[in-house]
Amino acid sequence: MTNYSNMRAMRALIKASLQAIFKSPSAIIFTIAFPLIFILVFGFLGEGSGFSIKVAAAPGSDTTSQLYATLHQLPVLKWVNKDTAGINKMLKEGDLAATIDIREQAAGVKPKYKIALLEASSQKDKAKQLRGILESMVQLQDPEMQKREAEILEINEKEYHVRAYKTIDFILPGQLSFSLLASGVFGTAFVFFNLRQTLVLKRFFATPVRKGVIVMSEGIARMLFQLIGAVIIISIGKLAFGYTLFNGWVTFVEMLAVCALALLIFMGFGFIISGIAKSESAIPPFSNLITLPQFLLAGTFFSIDNFPAWLRPFCNALPLTYLNDALRKIAFDGASIWEVRVDVLVLLVWGVVIYAIAGRTFKWE
Repeated sequence: MTNYSNMRAMRALIKASLQAIFKSPSAIIFTIAFPLIFILVFGFLGEGSGFSIKVAAAPGSDTTSQLYATLHQLPVLKWVNKDTAGINKMLKEGDLAATIDIREQAAGVKPKYKIALLEASSQKDKAKQLRGILESMVQLQDPEMQKREAEILEINEKEYHVRAYKTIDFILPGQLSFSLLASGVFGTAFVFFNLRQTLVLKRFFATPVRKGVIVMSEGIARMLFQLIGAVIIISIGKLAFGYTLFNGWVTFVEMLAVCALALLIFMGFGFIISGIAKSESAIPPFSNLITLPQFLLAGTFFSIDNFPAWLRPFCNALPLTYLNDALRKIAFDGASIWEVRVDVLVLLVWGVVIYAIAGRTFKWE
């Protein structure tokens, strides 16, 4: 009699789980279809409608001058109030047209205003329009400007060279992350609850297969399916909308590695829910309680900087926030996994906490 092979059993269970997942319309829709729909919508929308120019006052700029006050009243100029690091980050990502450094000279010194612009190279058109706005505003303050322009205004322009930070560069990681979260939570919770309710897990106990092999097989199958979905999503984003992969295939692989880690952690939520749910109808409310706040508050559609200050600490505590941040840094900035180690470490801490709870709540029967 040959010895029983748990490895052979694992391969058989993985194959069976994958077949079940691929035959599930809901799995295909939530893992691939929904994220792709959002990506296509935002990809075709581009940067959105409505014209405005995002600017910031450069450190040391004269914010007490009349010109500065006048510019602040213009609806077309959207002023950003951030520290130097925040401003540099926005310039780097092309989310800021320029910084404006206004210097009003002492009485009798010409020209009256000296303005230095640090312009993002990806927003040249808006920077050109900004110069025109500055000239117009000075002219309104001094109708004689056309006769003595050199005495009134001097504008020095420098270019901040950046790669264009497209809408797809922000949206795609968010949709990919949420796909992993939803699949990890909903998929795992429903699968193990149904396996327990239909006594499939109990029947496995009559075989030599180990308990750990059952869990690992389902986890590996779901991870393979999700990674296939991630490959499809990233590939379409790259080919159709020019999604930025800073280091090419290396970035691609690093993103998949972080996705695999995150999915493993998110599955822990599913194990917890499958253990505490008393009926199948209780799974969606529990799952939405975990996924919906992260979908809305973890930077999936827009930066958490847009939220009120009192809400940001909660946003920064969510695991999806750190997955979004890691994927965006790897893809656009070319960061390595080591360089996003803080994000990875926070995800690992969440994993330890989640699986500690899952170990107490998960039920085999």
